[in-house]
Amino acid sequence: MADISEDGRTWLLSGPTSGYALHLTAADELVHLHWGPRITLADAEALAVRPLPGYRPFESPLDGREEYPVEGGPRFVRPALSVRTAGRRGTEWRFVSYDTSGEEDGDGLRLRFADDGLAITLHYRMRGDVVERRVTLDNEGPRPVELLRADAATWTLPDRECWRLSRLHGRWAAESRLTTAPLTYGEYVIGSRRGHTGHQHLPWVALDTDATEERGEVYGCALGWSGSWRIAVAQLPDARVQITGGAGHDDSGLMRLAPGESYTTPVFAGLYSDGGFGGASRAWHTYQRAHVVPDAERDRPVLFNSWEATTFDISEEQQSALARRAAAIGVELFVVDDGWFGARTSDRAGLGDWTPNPDRFPNGLRPLAEQVHDLGMGFGIWVEPEMVNPDSELYRAHPDWVQYQPGRTRTEFRNQLVLNLAREDVREYVGQRLDALLSSAPIDFVKWDFNRCFTDAGWPGEPYPQRLWTDHVHSFYGLLDRLRAAHPGVAFESCSGGGGRIDLGVLGRTDQVWTSDNTDPLDRLAIQHGFSQIHPARVMAAWVTDSPNTQLNGRVSSLRFRFVSAMAGVLGIGGDLGRWTEEELAEARRWVALYKEIRPLVQRGDLYRLRPPTGGLGAVQYLLGDEAVVLAWLQAQRYGEPAPALRLRGLDPAASYACPETGEVHRGAVLLHHGLRTGLTGDLDATVLRLRRI
Repeated sequence: MADISEDGRTWLLSGPTSGYALHLTAADELVHLHWGPRITLADAEALAVRPLPGYRPFESPLDGREEYPVEGGPRFVRPALSVRTAGRRGTEWRFVSYDTSGEEDGDGLRLRFADDGLAITLHYRMRGDVVERRVTLDNEGPRPVELLRADAATWTLPDRECWRLSRLHGRWAAESRLTTAPLTYGEYVIGSRRGHTGHQHLPWVALDTDATEERGEVYGCALGWSGSWRIAVAQLPDARVQITGGAGHDDSGLMRLAPGESYTTPVFAGLYSDGGFGGASRAWHTYQRAHVVPDAERDRPVLFNSWEATTFDISEEQQSALARRAAAIGVELFVVDDGWFGARTSDRAGLGDWTPNPDRFPNGLRPLAEQVHDLGMGFGIWVEPEMVNPDSELYRAHPDWVQYQPGRTRTEFRNQLVLNLAREDVREYVGQRLDALLSSAPIDFVKWDFNRCFTDAGWPGEPYPQRLWTDHVHSFYGLLDRLRAAHPGVAFESCSGGGGRIDLGVLGRTDQVWTSDNTDPLDRLAIQHGFSQIHPARVMAAWVTDSPNTQLNGRVSSLRFRFVSAMAGVLGIGGDLGRWTEEELAEARRWVALYKEIRPLVQRGDLYRLRPPTGGLGAVQYLLGDEAVVLAWLQAQRYGEPAPALRLRGLDPAASYACPETGEVHRGAVLLHHGLRTGLTGDLDATVLRLRRI
C-alpha cells in the first residue's frame, strides 16, 4: 500500500528495506523523488519541495528527473512514450486521478493521465523490495492511435559518482556471461531484434559504485518480455542516470490502437539492495519464487532427456530401454526429445505435424507413457509449436501461415520457418493440436523449444503488419495459459536453442528453463554464475552428459565433476545410459540419491556465491533453515598449490554446525576445509559438503 501526502500529490511505496517515492508538481509534472533505503512520508514530502534546477541554455530541468518522460514538450531525453495520432506526434498529458486499489494480485498505486483521447495509466506495485512497473494505454478517442514506442518504465538513480554497469551477454552455447564496466556519458543499449529474448543479452542490468558480493548498494532492473526488447542506460550531461526499457527494439511502430482498444506493457521490475550483488540476487530469487514462477514451492524432479543419447534415431523400444535404465538410477521424469512426430527423421522435415510417427510409435505415445509411469517416472515430450518445416503436411496445406515478405525469398534457418502466431487461425490451430496431443496420452512435461529467430517478419494483407512482433508473444503466452488451464498437471520448460528465451515473462508461465545447449560441466559454471545474478536455481535446468563432450569441445571430465556441476540447479541426465558401464550407473545412482537429499536447499534455499568460477576454486552455498550445502569445483591449480578454504555465510554465529563429509564441527563464521584433491596439475575435481545445525 502506498503512503500518500495530504494534498494527494506525493506517493511513497515501502518494502522491507527500501522505498520508492514520486511527486506531482504544481505544473502537473510527474517527477521522481527517491529510490533507495526506506524513508518516511515526511522525508518524501521534504524532497518534493526542493525546486527543480533553474534554466540553463540547451538543457531542460525535467531531463533526468521525470518519472516517465514522454515525447514532446520541454524535454530532450529518450522518451519512454512516443505516439502518433492523425499524423501528429508527441504527448501533452494532464493528470486525472490516482488510486491505491485494484491492482491484480494485491494493492498498488495507479496514476492516470490523459491526452486528447489517449488515457495513460502508470501502474506500481511493491513486492518485497521489488517494484513492479507497467503502463496501460487506452484509446478513448475517435481516431486510431499509433504507439511508436511504449516503454514499461524509466528508472532514475540517485546522484552518485563513478557508476558501474553489470549485464549478461553471450551467444549460443555461451549465454549469461557476466561483465562489469564503468558507466560513461552517453547511452548504453542492449536488447534483441530477433523476435525472442535472445542468447546475446538477458533483459537485466545492475548498477553500483563500489559494491562487493555481500556489501554495498546495488540497483537492478529486469524486463518481463519474451519478444524483441530494448533497455537503454543513459548517463546524462549532468551525470544523472536513467534506465528505460520495454518491448520492441526500435521506434518504427509497436501497435495501432483503434478506438476502444488498449495496450498494456510488460512489467519492468526494479530492485534496490544494500547487501551487495549477493543480497540483490537473493532478493530477486525470493521475488520470483513467491510471485513469478508457477508452483515454485514444488521441487522439480530429476529428469532424463533422450536427445544426446539418440538424436533423431528413436523408436518406442529404444526409448523404453532407456527408460528402464533411467528409472534404475533414480530418475523421476523421462523426456522423449525431438524425432517422435511426423516425418521427423532429421531437422529437414516434420515440424508442424504434431502426431506420433506411425513407424516409430505405431500405437501413439500412450504405450510408452504408461510404461514410463509403471517404472515410477513422469513422462515428457519435446515440441516446437511456433515453427514449421517446408517439408511438412502443415506447410503444404497452409504456406501462407508463416511470416514472410511478399516477393522475397523465405529465409530458412535449421530448415524451418516461423509460423505467424499473431494470426487468429494459426493460433487456434496450434492450440487445438497441442490440446489434442496432451489429451492423447498421460503426458506430464513439455519441453517447448524455439530454434529460429525472426528474419522475414512480414504479414501480407495485414493493415498494420508491425503488430506481428508484439502479437506473436501475446499469442505464445496465451497458448501457455490455455494449456496450463486445460492440463493443470503438465509442467513446461522454456527452451530456445538453450538460453534464448529466458525472462520474467516466460518464467511466469513455465516451471523451468533450459539454460544452455552447452552441457560441458566446466563451461556451465560461468553460465550458471551469470544466470544466478537474476534467476533462482529452482528454474535452472542442468544436465549430466557424456565424456568426452562430443557436442562442443571434446573435453574429458569425471562423472563426479559433471554431476556436481549440474546439481547446482534442476538436475537432469542427458547421456547415453545404454553405453554407461555398471560402475558408472552405480556412481550415478549415488549422486542422484544425494541430490534428492539436498534438493530442497538447492531449489528453495538462499544462494551465496562463495567464489566465482574464474579459475582455481569456485563454490556456491545454499542455506535453508538450519541446513546448508556447499558445491565446490576445483577447475585449475598449480602443482603443490593447495586449494583455499571456504568461509561460509548466513549461518548463526552462535550455533555449531556438523559436516558429515569432513567430520568437522564448526562454530560461528564457518571456515570449511573441503575434500578436494590438490597437487594434480590440470585435474578437475568437485565436491558436495553438507552442514546441519547441532
